[in-house]
Amino acid sequence: MSRPFPSQQLPCLTCRVLLLLDVQRNMLRDPEKGGVPCALTIRRNIERILGKARSEKYPPRIIHVRNSGEPGDPDEPNTPGWQLFFPPLPHELVLDKKKSNAFAGTQLGDLIPRNAEVIAIGMQSDYCVRATCKAALARGNEVILIRGAHATLDRNEIWNAGSVTKSHVIEADIETELEDAGVNVLDMKDLPDLFTDR
Repeated sequence: MSRPFPSQQLPCLTCRVLLLLDVQRNMLRDPEKGGVPCALTIRRNIERILGKARSEKYPPRIIHVRNSGEPGDPDEPNTPGWQLFFPPLPHELVLDKKKSNAFAGTQLGDLIPRNAEVIAIGMQSDYCVRATCKAALARGNEVILIRGAHATLDRNEIWNAGSVTKSHVIEADIETELEDAGVNVLDMKDLPDLFTDR
């Protein structure tokens, strides 16, 4: 479950937050076992970003947000698929959620100052990533999304003769949508300077 933390604002030394959204075992397992199609690449990229954040002299606040599904879902609480893929360090925050928008029904708004820069990575691009990035923008945060560090599943288009929209198309569409809304979309090549002042 969520780690206990005080409800008042914690001091934010860098005013920068790395927000890991639904980086859970069910989404990052091998694709043939139900993970996102690019699970291996996404795993590697998220691991690089997390490692870089943790190694900074003044690291960002690191918050792991975990989705809690319904009974029988792949992310049902306390099942293997619900577990975080990258174990949090003792000082990192863990927050459980039930909705796509990670601010809804959680204390995330208390943990992220409105003047903080939010760097978002994780799953799924067209659900939690989209909803949470838009919510962060609406509250006044500067938001960065890392291309190659967010992902989703292929989508079966029931109303469109059963065609399939591939995950990489959905991910690109979400990047465009969020960029149009005001999110800064960066690439993995930007990682060396991601946590420095701009």
